[in-house]
Amino acid sequence: MRSLGPVLTVLVAILAIWYVGAVLMNARWAEDQAQRAHKTLTTSELVIQTMEQKRPVLPAPHQVAVALWQGVFAVSPTSKRSLVYHGWVTLSATLLGFVFGTAAGVLLAVGMVYNRAMDMSVMPWAIASQTIPIVAIAPMIIVVLYSIGITGLIPKAIISAYLSFFPVVVGMVKGLRSPDAMQIDLLKTYNAGGVQTFWKLRMPSSMPYFFTSLKVAAAAALVGTIVGELPTGAVAGLGARLLSGSYYGQTIQIWAVLVVAAVLAAGLVMVIGGVQSVTLKRMGMER
Repeated sequence: MRSLGPVLTVLVAILAIWYVGAVLMNARWAEDQAQRAHKTLTTSELVIQTMEQKRPVLPAPHQVAVALWQGVFAVSPTSKRSLVYHGWVTLSATLLGFVFGTAAGVLLAVGMVYNRAMDMSVMPWAIASQTIPIVAIAPMIIVVLYSIGITGLIPKAIISAYLSFFPVVVGMVKGLRSPDAMQIDLLKTYNAGGVQTFWKLRMPSSMPYFFTSLKVAAAAALVGTIVGELPTGAVAGLGARLLSGSYYGQTIQIWAVLVVAAVLAAGLVMVIGGVQSVTLKRMGMER
């Protein structure tokens, strides 16, 4: 219960700031409408009107909550109007891209730790790849894959993997190199080979770094999937809902989609955190 106090305090503060921002940003439209009707709004009337606009600049929290209820609970999960349906489309590509990115990141990290030439050549390119804006490279990836007949889930998963592999590379390289010289020398006195040193020392030592990097990679994978849905003309997925909302000025829909995306990202991080806790406890690294 004590831990809920700070969380609720922050939540109340965010909601209060959000409501104030909604009033300030939506007031201009309400005042313009009143002037056209030759009316003068009182403060209470102004506040009420800023909370009831169909296309507000900044939707009020209760408007977003209503949109979430209508998109999640008021329609069938298989309906094209359901945020659950669109969330699953995005999540499926995210999970596939996350697996691709994680596998690529681990393999690259192992290669860089055990091969100096690979370390000197691959790491600079890995860093440079993250300086390219994903909104610029995503259309190119989609066009190239489309030209060879690859469409659907795979292009979005590749874009997702492109963003998610880098945190895994950095985390695993740091983790695999975390054992100090004394620990490595101790294994050598036991006549342990390179493979045994890897599985008995380097890999277990890298687990805390690995799971931390996975949490970052999961969030990045979700961002990559949503960005990958924007230039494809997709009709399903959170990116498609964002795009349609921007076309028709449906700011409430946009904010509802953003909340769903945030919940998905938080859910992925929580799942990874649960797996981390169980794994590290079994390895004796946590109590």
